[in-house]
Amino acid sequence: MVSEVTEGVKVTVLTEYQPDYSSPRQAHFVFTYKVVIENHSENTIKLLRRHWLIYDSNGTVREVEGEGVVGQQPVLEPGEVHEYVSGCNLRTNLGKMAGTYLMERVLDGRQFRVVIPEFTLIVPYRLN
Repeated sequence: MVSEVTEGVKVTVLTEYQPDYSSPRQAHFVFTYKVVIENHSENTIKLLRRHWLIYDSNGTVREVEGEGVVGQQPVLEPGEVHEYVSGCNLRTNLGKMAGTYLMERVLDGRQFRVVIPEFTLIVPYRLN
């Protein structure tokens, strides 16, 4: 689990390898990640966009950018939390992800980026 706070917005990520959906012999490794976004600021905020960089250990880098998260653009009042689960597939059994969310303060429309902390995607047997 990793966490980072940007302008009062805390982002925490937990990952899990999905062996039932993976096929190591065909270089297909599936991971899920749970993201918890906590609004510790004094402002109501809206998540507008996401931007991810996904790294395989073979040197491949993919970029994913788009509106919201899992089809939503959540609005968080001060003190509120939004959680979601998503997934990623890699061609190797080790990789990492990192990125940013584009947020907007609802009060005045000011936009700012929130850091999604870098996290590792690793199959459990690589840890032994």
